[in-house]
Amino acid sequence: MAEESVAAEQLRLFIERIERLEEEKKGISDDIKDVYAEAKSNGYDVKTMRKIVALRRQEAHARQEADALLETYRTALGLH
Repeated sequence: MAEESVAAEQLRLFIERIERLEEEKKGISDDIKDVYAEAKSNGYDVKTMRKIVALRRQEAHARQEADALLETYRTALGLH
């Protein structure tokens, strides 16, 4: 019986930690939205900014590979 109560307590603590982290994540997400809204109100294109953030998240070799593939496709479709 003691093992069950210890396991239940441990489970409760895990759940509470997850709930706190989810709340922090929501707060950070809201902060990011606010920054994008501020950038937009200052005339920046948010869609392009999101792409830049995604590109900066990639490693250099992955970004270069994606750029090369995009260029190949653009050339093949006459979009160059």
